[in-house]
Amino acid sequence: MDSRNPLFERSGKLESNALLLYNRSARVPGHTEVNTFEFYRFRFHFRAIGTVHLPAGKGANLVRGVFGAALRETAGAAEYRRLFEPGAGLRETAGAAEDRRLSEPGAAGGKSPSGLADWPRPFVFRAAHLEGATIPPGDSFFVDVHVFHAAAPALGLWRRAFARLAENGIGPGRGRAVLERVEQLDPEDRGWTVGDAAGAPSVVALSQLPADRPGGLSYCRVRFATPTELKWEGHTVARPEFGILFARLRDRIATLRALYGAGPLEMDFAGSGERAARVRLAHSDLHYQSAERRSRRTGQAHPLGGFTGDAEYQGELAEFLPWLRAARWVGVGRQTVWGKGDLRVIP
Repeated sequence: MDSRNPLFERSGKLESNALLLYNRSARVPGHTEVNTFEFYRFRFHFRAIGTVHLPAGKGANLVRGVFGAALRETAGAAEYRRLFEPGAGLRETAGAAEDRRLSEPGAAGGKSPSGLADWPRPFVFRAAHLEGATIPPGDSFFVDVHVFHAAAPALGLWRRAFARLAENGIGPGRGRAVLERVEQLDPEDRGWTVGDAAGAPSVVALSQLPADRPGGLSYCRVRFATPTELKWEGHTVARPEFGILFARLRDRIATLRALYGAGPLEMDFAGSGERAARVRLAHSDLHYQSAERRSRRTGQAHPLGGFTGDAEYQGELAEFLPWLRAARWVGVGRQTVWGKGDLRVIP
């Protein structure tokens, strides 16, 4: 059984300044090896000074856009690229091994995972609850960020950038606000106030049962809470067939884990894909949302649409359930950094 993902096959020895990929796994007594995924979940709490308005369908993207501008003002070029241009290829500087690991993983010696030209950003925003909201002066609101730099989440950098974002203003009217506090949350929504140093990351298990004994779950309902756009073989798909959904989710988690976390997944990629393809999309109630954003910096228009709604799956689903639950934290499909592809398992 081939447990390696061809995406991460490498030739030659990695140079010392390249991203260190290592394997770490947890074990459950009586079960097979369990892959885990680590991430940080932060909630930034604001109080509006002026009226803050975020248009429907563009709220998360507006937050991301003004955050990028605030980060440019409060951080150096390396810190900016660490979040927004990972792998961009900064020049080598003396003593920059750690900075390169964060800001441009894969740049050393031209090494990068095979077939992966653009590295995914190591975070996602969660601001769908603000879509179409108008927040009057004095009221509070929050923005969530999930950070995948498991070893160095750089909370101080995030805090400074969000504080500047609030000062500069948010939304079309540039309503100003003040950053009041930052919480770190766990997957069960338990939170505690933090300073510039984060606590331990959240850890989710990606497998709980041996693949050869997957029974115990034959039905699952999934809700696509934010617009989701899946591609397969270069084309956007109209229906979230389970084999495609799982493949995109598995490969995204594998990439994030390899680049920013504990290293490559230990699993049978081909076998899991074959089993996922046997799960049937039994029913769906989906709606397509159309929207676009235009970059102020480049002038380019980018589509933000995708389908939302529910999909019901039937088949041997037990081994895939932890992955579906993990999608809430990482997103699936295109443009996840803007909050797209937020998937929830419905009891």
